[in-house]
Amino acid sequence: MHPNALLDLATELLRQVLKLDAPADQTVSAFFRKHRTLGPRERHTLAETTYQVLRQRLLLANLAQSGSGALERRLAILAWQGSESFLRGALGPNEQKWWAEVQAVDRTSLPEKLRHNLPDWLAQALHGELGEDFWPLVEAMEQSAPLDLRVNLLKASRAEVLAELAEAGIPAAATPHSPWGVRLEGKPALQKLPLFTAGRVEVQDEGSQLLAALTGAKRGEMVVDFCAGAGGKTLALGAMMRNTGRLYAFDVSGHRLDGLKPRLARSGLSNVYPAQIAHERDERVKRLAGKIDRVLVDAPCSGLGTLRRNPDLKWRQSPQALDELGVKQSAILASAARLVKPGGRLVYATCSLLRRENEAVAEAFGAAHPDFEPLPAGPLLEAAQVERAAELVSDAGHLRLWPHRHRTDGFFATAWQRKT
Repeated sequence: MHPNALLDLATELLRQVLKLDAPADQTVSAFFRKHRTLGPRERHTLAETTYQVLRQRLLLANLAQSGSGALERRLAILAWQGSESFLRGALGPNEQKWWAEVQAVDRTSLPEKLRHNLPDWLAQALHGELGEDFWPLVEAMEQSAPLDLRVNLLKASRAEVLAELAEAGIPAAATPHSPWGVRLEGKPALQKLPLFTAGRVEVQDEGSQLLAALTGAKRGEMVVDFCAGAGGKTLALGAMMRNTGRLYAFDVSGHRLDGLKPRLARSGLSNVYPAQIAHERDERVKRLAGKIDRVLVDAPCSGLGTLRRNPDLKWRQSPQALDELGVKQSAILASAARLVKPGGRLVYATCSLLRRENEAVAEAFGAAHPDFEPLPAGPLLEAAQVERAAELVSDAGHLRLWPHRHRTDGFFATAWQRKT
């Protein structure tokens, strides 16, 4: 494709994404369906340029003020993630001169707001929680997330998967903490590889794998994944249970549960029972009250721990939306707790970085439910054969994962046992 044509497409895509009226990944996918003749390299350039604009929106918008022409075109030039020589072929003399001038700007001298590229309310919250660790987090959030896989131990060992990847010429290594994890270098196409189509691996961030490990699900138990979504953690739980017992995958969205079906077919699991529920107090939930060994509540949240993958979230969330989420999180957790039998385990988790969605919700639940005893995360993770578990646990005993410390998405999880 001619450089001018690809830059025009990047401009068109940014114009759509920056409306922020839908998740960026959905807008990008719809754009690629419309432009089916694009090759893998062109798609990569367009997608990564778009996400780079979202990561550094405040900075790039400020730098773009000095240029001329469509703003989205200037943003695409500044954020370009393809070949630099290719981009030069699309620029006229005036644009090349402007581009060189902007590249010469000392970005370390700019105001903090243009360096952290966060809305004020979020920057203040994270700075308050992290102190000196705030800037390392900012730097980590501006990087692309690695591609992690979870080995399906029902079908293969991690050593076998690593050997198969090596044979396919894909560099990979064991993840540092999850006993089932593999981290790839780059973003190779996996969908046509036999190890993926045969269900020997699933794409899943290491942090998400560790949430499943915290449940301690075992053979023959009754387990509920209360907010299952597309079922990544459901599949991990099913493998932990060695395809025995009963594993219920509940979600209010039938569309999200539909995403579980092909993954379930590949996995070889037969102990999973997906079910759409109307709300957290659904009759299906009531019928199982007091009968479940393990309940995982991966609650709806801001998703701010996934900013490396979904940088648009920081522009689409607000303090008001978080207030509403807090009410929902507490209600879901309280309803899910009714499922847990005496001696059973309840795990509450989010992919948020913020205390108000994490520790604050857990503390309120603990105060209102004296029949649930807190369980320190460290011993639970060690029992699940998680390596270097102590590195993952906060002073308060919760699982706390940070992109700049652990190279995972940002996650929180805590556990309780129902008293007998």
